[in-house]
Amino acid sequence: MDFWYLIAGASLSLFGAFFHGIVGHKKYILNINLSNLSDVSKSLSLVSWHVFTIFLIFSSVSLAFVAFSPNAYFIVYPIIAINLAGTALFLFLGAGNHRVLLKLPGAYLMGGTAVFAFLGI
Repeated sequence: MDFWYLIAGASLSLFGAFFHGIVGHKKYILNINLSNLSDVSKSLSLVSWHVFTIFLIFSSVSLAFVAFSPNAYFIVYPIIAINLAGTALFLFLGAGNHRVLLKLPGAYLMGGTAVFAFLGI
């Protein structure tokens, strides 16, 4: 186990959670509230937004836990898998009709977290 790679992955994910949950929320909620989506769609969209924030927090906590408890290394594998899957989703959709996704930090944040987690184990 490499403590510092796990801490780097945890830190990246935690930074992403704070940025996504606070700065991103403010910008996102303004755009959603100004849209002509139904109230249910606006509410579900907000929940979806913050599910990702929660995911980032749990990724961070999990990686930090393993950094301090190396015997729990198996926790890192699902973190790597879900971050790689998220990165692939961003890239796949970004390569199609949703090019704007390639300008957002999501793919890079998730990819970086997966790389640091992998290097940590």
